[in-house]
Amino acid sequence: QVQLVESGGGLVQPGGSLRLSCAAAGFAISSRNMAWYRQAPGKQRELVALITASGLTNHVDSVKGRFTISRDATKNTLNLQMTSLKPEDTAAYYCNTPTRSFDWGQGTQVTVSL
Repeated sequence: QVQLVESGGGLVQPGGSLRLSCAAAGFAISSRNMAWYRQAPGKQRELVALITASGLTNHVDSVKGRFTISRDATKNTLNLQMTSLKPEDTAAYYCNTPTRSFDWGQGTQVTVSL
């Protein structure tokens, strides 16, 4: 059974950093294209970064240069290193495939505020 469990969120000041992790069970992270999404209150869930099975990455313009998606095959986790955080990055963050193949996890809340 596939399960995705996100962690690492929290409250951080503008300009701060956080590292999110998504622990996967039931499949190998490195065998699939994977993505990080976020959903701010009142907004649709949006994809912010993806990594292909071959290791190619892409990030949406709003986070490019500040966020970095990566994976750890040994731990079977998907990661998102976030730096230079802005208030507009405040959202619940989730992982899934780019086609949203799996049931969503509970997400991890990131709040950027003074």
